[in-house]
Parts: sequence; structure tokens; C-alpha cells
Amino acid sequence: MSYKTLLVHLDTSNRVQARLEIALRLARRFDAHLTGLFATFVPDPREFRVMAGSASWFETHRKLREEQRGAAERIFRAELLRAGVEGDWIAASQDAEQSVITHSRYADLIIVGQSDPDDPETYVADRFPETVVLTSGRPVLVVPYAGRHEAVGSRALVAWNGSREASRAVHDAMPFLARAERVTVVRINTPGSPVPVRAPGTDITQTLARHGANVDIVEISNDIDETCGDALLSLAADEAYDLVVMGAYGHARWKEQVVGGVTRTMFDSATLPVLMSH
Repeated sequence: MSYKTLLVHLDTSNRVQARLEIALRLARRFDAHLTGLFATFVPDPREFRVMAGSASWFETHRKLREEQRGAAERIFRAELLRAGVEGDWIAASQDAEQSVITHSRYADLIIVGQSDPDDPETYVADRFPETVVLTSGRPVLVVPYAGRHEAVGSRALVAWNGSREASRAVHDAMPFLARAERVTVVRINTPGSPVPVRAPGTDITQTLARHGANVDIVEISNDIDETCGDALLSLAADEAYDLVVMGAYGHARWKEQVVGGVTRTMFDSATLPVLMSH
């Protein structure tokens, strides 16, 4: 089992090169095809028609984006050649968010960046990474905007509560987990979690071991799911993990993303890459 088609979201943010480098390394690791999808926020021209001078501003903005898109494509193609990776380039249509979602459905793994409140160039749409996770139907690797991440997936932390979302995430992450130096399953005990038939996490650790994973298990118990997210991040930092695997809990509604506490913590505060499935 492996990833053979990767898709990386590209934009004009400060951390786009770091995200691309991770995507290239993963493409080499899995001998995968890499698609670079350039998608940035594009204002609706209809919103500018009633404002004096807005037409010229919109035209200037459009030309700037065209120049940035051209520069990004040249860099992407040069990086493919340097890395010896096969790939292709796609520039999003007018609706950038929907373009990313549509093209994501053809990929084995999607790579996006965490929203950075200090970098407006990470903005594509409201809660863009969450939308991709909740609506694409594919596993999404969310790369933090801070820190360096030379290795991704050599030491993996799996958040497990027996749910559909957790199961989906584990199996979607199997190409990482089967190759990892260490995999730790973290049993998260939260209100509403399924009552385990056997000792918590036993069955999923056996499943992972059959795929060749070097796996162990720890347990986190807490009655408030928001603090479980912090506990996961603390454990990941203390034990030098470089990947968290977890199910994303919530649903997408028009103009609104509704997600659970642990999921929200990871989107907002993760300091290491997180592979999420919904």
C-alpha cells in the first residue's frame, strides 16, 4: 500500500516553499506523482463595481496574481526537475476553494498549510484547511506554519478512540505507519467514546503490527475534549514525534465549519504535521 498521487496546495504565503519541499520528499519516498495546485484568494469583481476607483484596483490585483502564478509555476517545475519527481501543474479557476476540493478527490494524499493569522497570504477562504478535510473525502496532511519539519512520519502518534473517523485516518495513513520507526497509539477516553470490547487500542495495534508497524500504546483520559488536544501536542513534543494521525470530527455547512474540540486544537495550534481524515 502506498500513495501514488499527491496534491500540494501552493499559494504566495511565506511558508509555501517549506510545504513544497515536504511534498517533494514524500513524492520521492513513495515514488508518487506530484500535482501542484496554485490557488489564492480572488476577490469577487461584483463587490467592487459600486466603489469609486475599485475597478482599477481590481485590475491591478488581477495582474499581480497572474505574475505570481507564473513565478510559482516556474519554481514548481524547476523543483520537480531538481528532485527527480514526476508531476504536473494546475492553476485554480475563479473559485479557488472549490477547485482545490474538486482536484483533491483524485489524489491519494493532499498537502495543505495551516492558516497563519500573521500572514494574510495563507487566506484562500474562511477555514480553508478545515473545508478541505471535511469535504474532499481524502486524507489531508496539514503542515504547520511554524518550525522546520525535515522528517514526516518516522515517529507517528495515532489518536484513537474507536470511532469511524479514527479508523478512517489510521487506514489512510498506513503508508506512513507501515514504514515508521515508531508508532504510538494514544487511546483518548472522552465522553461518548465507544465502549471497548477488549483493552483500549488492542485491536488497532494488532492491525498495525500485521502491516509491519513497530507499535506501542499509551492512554490519555480526560473529560474535556479540548484538553485532550493539548495533551496530544504535549506528548508529541515531549517524545519528538513528527506526525500526528487523527480523525477529523465535525461537519461542513454553507459558510460555516463545525468541528470538535480536539480537531479545532489541531487546526489552530499544531506544531507538527497532522494527517487528518473525515
